[in-house]
Amino acid sequence: MTDSTLAQHIARFAANTDVDDLPDDVISSVGMRVLDTLGIAIAATDLDTSRAAIAWATEQGGAAAAFAIGVESALPGPMAAFVNGVLAHSLDFDDTHLPSILHPSASVVPAALAAAQQHGADGRTLVRGIAIGLEVCVRLGMAGFDPETKNSVFFEHGQHATSICGAMGGAVAAAVIGGASEDTIVDTLGIAASMASGIIEANRTGGTVKRMHCGWAAHSALAAAGLARHGITGPPTVLEGRFGFYEAWLHQPARASEIVDGLGEEWAVPAIFFKPYPANHFTHAAVDAGAALRRRGITPSDVTKLVLGVPAANLRTIGEPIDVKRTPTTGYMAQFSGPYAVAVGMFGGGGLGAALEDYSDAHANAADRRDLMAKVDVVPDPQCDAIFPHQFPAVLTATLTDGSIVVEEVLTTRGGPQRPLSFDEVSAKFRANAGPYLSESELTELAARCQALSELTDVGTLLEPLTRVV
Repeated sequence: MTDSTLAQHIARFAANTDVDDLPDDVISSVGMRVLDTLGIAIAATDLDTSRAAIAWATEQGGAAAAFAIGVESALPGPMAAFVNGVLAHSLDFDDTHLPSILHPSASVVPAALAAAQQHGADGRTLVRGIAIGLEVCVRLGMAGFDPETKNSVFFEHGQHATSICGAMGGAVAAAVIGGASEDTIVDTLGIAASMASGIIEANRTGGTVKRMHCGWAAHSALAAAGLARHGITGPPTVLEGRFGFYEAWLHQPARASEIVDGLGEEWAVPAIFFKPYPANHFTHAAVDAGAALRRRGITPSDVTKLVLGVPAANLRTIGEPIDVKRTPTTGYMAQFSGPYAVAVGMFGGGGLGAALEDYSDAHANAADRRDLMAKVDVVPDPQCDAIFPHQFPAVLTATLTDGSIVVEEVLTTRGGPQRPLSFDEVSAKFRANAGPYLSESELTELAARCQALSELTDVGTLLEPLTRVV
């Protein structure tokens, strides 16, 4: 590491990394993440929260510069980024980086798409901006990860690392796409740090505010890049300073090595986990374990007891209180239930094995699923603890009616580097999400454009057909 500040180090990387410097797997990963993000956002247009976000954004007025999904008229760049970011994070279906446990694309991709339209950038510039923005987002998240407790310090303080780090990564992406110099990127980071926000109390006691976090992060990203472009400045020590990003949020220094080591040479982007199933990521291995029992020919009626072993840290999210987790009353509650995840796997789901329709209110209350969930205990498992949080594993032990015991271990998380999704699989997820809203030709065309994202001459052509999604 040089004597540069952390922001200056990031800015040098961002300003001097060209699209031709990106590894092939980074370029292909970016195209897949744009397709994935757009599909999730399209599927979220029916939500009341999405309609609220669109209503608020459209009533602000301003110069038309970028398209937002489900909004017929173009919006100012920050407002388009806001709408698309809200939609992208609203279904808990967006990608996840481990072990930082943040969701990078839901903020960075909407910010970059809006910035590209605002500046008339082409696909090559878009790919470059997204790749750099995702990398910055992940590294800032990892600098706030505690390897001893195996948890994000942001999370322990009630802070939403996804939106906090997403605003910073998105701001760098927007600045890069706008052609910012190193100094202006430093200023952009310095400004974005005063805008980055998000608390997760709603996870405990209710409220839909979390759905807007990535939208506000993307909005802040565009605002920060724009203000820096017009001459507002930020502190070069914004990250490591006495009153900087990490001291202010975490009350401790950053793990600076996570930001600077290998920056520009070792890319985290391809290793960000895609979500194959529309539920809390802690539940995914339970879906796979239930599906493995089903593939053995074991049916719910064959089972007298199921014990789902998970990392102890996951219990409070998907296993406690167990009576509530066995009886989710809504599809949203079911997304955070270990017993329900086992049921999805054993009954079989759509898409890649579990689709949005598998998390309906009706399914959550169905008698056959309730009967199965009543048989499920969720317990801490030492083998899973040893792997967490680099994977979200599960061990499912089934006691059958004949007294025999069957164990299914799922120790790696589908969608990550050990079990990656192909472009065809991400495309299948996209089709399952966007299929009810787009024609077959539109689905095919959008997937093709994302697969060859760097060849686009007009980024607006990617979004304009989606303005008619309602």
